[in-house]
Amino acid sequence: MKNNIQQSATLQLALGTGAFGFCFAVFGSLSAMMPILSRQMHLSPVQKSIAVALPVLLGSLGRIPLGILTDRFGGRLLFALTMALSIIPAFLMGGVTDYSHLLIYGFFIGIALASFSVGVGFVNGWYPPEKQGFALGIYGAGNVGQSVAAFAAPFIAKAYGIKWGFWTFGIALSLWLVFFLAFAKNAPRRGPAKPLREVFVPMKDFRSWLLSLYYFMTFGGFVAMAIYLPIFLSEIFGLSPQMAGMRTAGFVLLATLFRPIGGILADKVGGKKILTFVFPFTAVMAIFLACPTMMIFTIGALGMAMAIGLGNGAVFKLVPEYFPTSVGSVTGVVGAAGGLGGFFPPLLLGAIKQQTGSFTLGFIALSVFCLACLVILLRTQRNRAMVAVPA
Repeated sequence: MKNNIQQSATLQLALGTGAFGFCFAVFGSLSAMMPILSRQMHLSPVQKSIAVALPVLLGSLGRIPLGILTDRFGGRLLFALTMALSIIPAFLMGGVTDYSHLLIYGFFIGIALASFSVGVGFVNGWYPPEKQGFALGIYGAGNVGQSVAAFAAPFIAKAYGIKWGFWTFGIALSLWLVFFLAFAKNAPRRGPAKPLREVFVPMKDFRSWLLSLYYFMTFGGFVAMAIYLPIFLSEIFGLSPQMAGMRTAGFVLLATLFRPIGGILADKVGGKKILTFVFPFTAVMAIFLACPTMMIFTIGALGMAMAIGLGNGAVFKLVPEYFPTSVGSVTGVVGAAGGLGGFFPPLLLGAIKQQTGSFTLGFIALSVFCLACLVILLRTQRNRAMVAVPA
């Protein structure tokens, strides 16, 4: 009996991770194709920033209702609907010819990013508390879908046309949706669904907002870098869209690989210790990014990928630990904060680039924000009445 439950849990984890991965590939195809689209449409830095940031807005805010609905109706139904809704803008993007449609279709492609909170609620229920850091770390490795899109989309577009840079991932997600519906099932409920008025109670807990701040920095930093790195590499170093895509894929892959490591380490030593390392290290790497030489920039990007990957895994180990009966709801709030962390930086970077001709001030601002998170973490852990994360 126990072996059957473990096998079922493994299967559901694989199904959820795959669904998130294919959704993230659809989401990532837009930023991967942006150097090509911006050249074709002659977009300004601000226009490019708005185009890559808009999907993040829907993907962030959409996590809140999707997390709440997952707690009430189960992840199987919500994940299937989210995948189905993500497929539509993926195919529409293939026919985009002007900036207004780029913004409209791009905005709705953000539904794919919102899928994250559904999967956390879907996967979490299959594992006991002592293994949830590992399970959610593995699930979060679905970020690799963006790496695949960053690498493959420019090459596919060059070989077969721009539309296939989007349609390829829409087709892949469609096939996974069929597979998911055939084998996915919800974890056994641990209790009746909460009344809707009780869903929002954990959001009043100060710890949920601290975790939101930390995820704003870690996952927000990941999203912002992943969607803007092709633009950095194209504009700062003059790389082709294909070469920029390959390097972006490396960044996303490294961050993705370190996410489950962060979850495993959090199971063993606690999220506090992981984040105490992550914040200052990321601050230093941000300064490296401000240096306009390829070697130092690359060290900064790869170092940041490792750090924020660890941070992502550590933060989401803490959600079920603090809110075991409201994982979907709190995941929606924390995940939305993380998504918004990927929405504002591209807008800021685009404005800074347009005003100063350089991204340097944006990287410095990121470094300062990381240090501010460290200060808050250290201060709250000293105050036993306002503990940020457990040791």
